[in-house]
Amino acid sequence: MTMTTILEVRDVTMRFGGLVANERVSMSVHGGEIFAVIGPNGAGKTTLFNAITGIYEATEGQILFDGKEIRREWSRRTSFRAIGIGLATAVVAVLAYNATDLWQGAIVEKYVYAQPFPWGEAMATLVTTMRAASFWSTWGIAVLGFILGRLGYGAIWHAQRRTPDLVSRAGIARTFQNIRLFAEMNLVENVLVGMDQHCTCGYWACLLRTPRFWREQAAMRVRAFEFLKFVELADAAGSLASSLPYGHQRRLEIARALATEPKLILLDEPAAGMNPAESADLMRLIRRIRDRGVTVVLIEHDMKVVMGISDRIVVLQHGKKIAEGTPEEIRTNPVCIAAYLGTEVVH
Repeated sequence: MTMTTILEVRDVTMRFGGLVANERVSMSVHGGEIFAVIGPNGAGKTTLFNAITGIYEATEGQILFDGKEIRREWSRRTSFRAIGIGLATAVVAVLAYNATDLWQGAIVEKYVYAQPFPWGEAMATLVTTMRAASFWSTWGIAVLGFILGRLGYGAIWHAQRRTPDLVSRAGIARTFQNIRLFAEMNLVENVLVGMDQHCTCGYWACLLRTPRFWREQAAMRVRAFEFLKFVELADAAGSLASSLPYGHQRRLEIARALATEPKLILLDEPAAGMNPAESADLMRLIRRIRDRGVTVVLIEHDMKVVMGISDRIVVLQHGKKIAEGTPEEIRTNPVCIAAYLGTEVVH
C-alpha cells in the first residue's frame, strides 16, 4: 500500500550563534501513523518541533507539509501596504532632516507669541520652506526614506513568512513540553481558544455582539464540549484549568490542540510526570487520535510508551539523526543503545 507523506523535513539545520541545535536532520512522516522522535536530553528534539511549527525559522533546509512549504505569498494588498509604509517613511525622513529649518521658519520667527496658534499659516509657511529647500534636502531625502521604508517592510515581511499562526491554519497543531494552559479560565474556555481561528464572524459582528455572533459562539461551545468528552474531561468542563491534576492538564492541552482541527499533531513529552496508569490511558488516547485521521508525531522519554504505540522512530543525538526505523529495529540498534547508555560502539 502506498503511504502518503504528510510531513517532510529536508536537511534542516538550526544554529543559534555558534551552537548547532539541529544539523542536517531529515525525516518523512506518513499520513495516519504515529511517529516518535527520541533521544537524550539536549538532542535537539524540541528545537526541531519549534522549527516545524514556525516558532523558529530553520537556518538551512526545508520543511514541507502536504508536499509544499508553508509560506505567506506576496499579494497586491501586501504591495499597497509596502508602498504606504515607504511613503510614510519618506515624509518622516524629510521632516526629520529639515526639522531645525522648519521649526525656525514656521514656528519661532512668526508665531511664537501668537494666541491662538495659527495652524493654517504655520502649515503654509512650512510648505513654502520646503519648496525653497534644496533638492537633496527634500526629494533626495524623500526618495531615500521611501527606499529604506520599503526595504524595511520587505525584510520584516520576509522574516514573518512562516509564523505559528500560519502553520496552525495550514493544519499543524502542537502541545508543549511545559504545559501552557490559561490557568484562570475553565476547560471549555481553554478549548475555545484553540477554535478561534475557525471563527467566521468578522470584527464588527464580534464588537456589536450580533445574533450571528451568539449563534456561532453557542455552536463552538457545543463543539468544545465534544473535544473535552473525547479526552474524557467533560465532567470537569466548568472547572478552572489550574484545578486539574497534572495528567488531566496534559489531556486538556491535547484537547485544545485538537480544537484547531489539525491534520498533524505534535506532542512534546505528553507522558512526562505521569504514573504508569496515566501513561497507559495516554497511549489509548493517542491511538484514538490517530483513528480520527490525525497523524501523530511525539517526543517522549518513556520508552514503554514509545515502543508501545509508535509505527516508526527517529533517534537524535547532539542535534544529528543517528537512526530511523521500526520500534524493534531501534530497540536492537547498537548505535541507539550506545547513545542512551553513554558508551561507544565498537566497529
